[in-house]
Amino acid sequence: MYSLLKPFLFSLDPEKAHHLTFSLLKTSRFIPGFGAISRGLYGSNDPALKRKLFGLEFKNPVGLAAGLDKDAIAFNELGNLGFGFIEIGTVTPKAQPGNDKPRLFRLIQDEAIINRMGFNNHGAFAAAEKLKNRKDRSVLIGGNIGKNKVTPNENATDDYIQCFNALHEVVDYFVVNVSSPNTPNLRDLQEKEPLTKLLNTLKDLNKTKPNPKPILLKIAPDLTDSQLDDIIDIVRATKIEGVIATNTTISREGLTFSKAELEKIGMGGLSGKPLTKRSTEVIRYLKQKSGNAFPVIGVGGIHTAEDALEKLEAGADLIQLYTGFIYKGPKLIKEINNAILRKK
Repeated sequence: MYSLLKPFLFSLDPEKAHHLTFSLLKTSRFIPGFGAISRGLYGSNDPALKRKLFGLEFKNPVGLAAGLDKDAIAFNELGNLGFGFIEIGTVTPKAQPGNDKPRLFRLIQDEAIINRMGFNNHGAFAAAEKLKNRKDRSVLIGGNIGKNKVTPNENATDDYIQCFNALHEVVDYFVVNVSSPNTPNLRDLQEKEPLTKLLNTLKDLNKTKPNPKPILLKIAPDLTDSQLDDIIDIVRATKIEGVIATNTTISREGLTFSKAELEKIGMGGLSGKPLTKRSTEVIRYLKQKSGNAFPVIGVGGIHTAEDALEKLEAGADLIQLYTGFIYKGPKLIKEINNAILRKK
């Protein structure tokens, strides 16, 4: 079905295509039996696919990365497409429009996307209200949280606390996003001292909750080895449950587009096929240097089942799709899960 829709969707402005796709997904809930048909086409209930990590059971290791369902609009419908878990967000305490348009660009010949969305979302409290309507509890939900653009870094912790409190009862795990390149100065929070303080604050807050939730950290692919060593130290010191590797990159290495074409597009985070190698390198480095001390969710450039297996073989415990899902559609989820089963 997606192969028939894709040429039309790719003829539209990327952001318009996104909104149309979500409108179609939301409409599908009113078609009798559509959810069951989708689960039959793309889902898998094979118990060999189950993964248990940080106290949670994932029905399969293929998830949807944050950025697609920012406002928790279509998580029920996306869950029908075979995902084992879905990450909503990034959400901020207050609603914000994000950066000026155009801010989303397809690089079709490179199977890539550049975005500078800027955490456009309706706010953490609005997302929490929608998540109260979860239908399928077997598809786990992660809450990816960030800070508002107008919040200075010295007050960023307050924003993360507000998001954490708003979503705590309705998500299964949290992801602290300090690695998006599209919010000014956000990546400065990846430095050792502010990041340790932020994560310790959230861990302490988590302990006061009747049902503490796993906390993970999403990191950039642009970190040096010494910065990755700092990340390992921080995870150990704060005792957070894991890392998501990686977010989008500010690098333009490996693209077929000319320098002039890329300058016309402008700033933004690059995702997709050009990120495949680097994200795998980061996963492998974290796992080997830490002695497999904590779980890692691998994301970045997964466009085939082989890409997914490569991430898992590098040490990823779970994987997430974003750009590969946009280019390949839900059949990619099924192909990956089938490939994992064949490797058993």
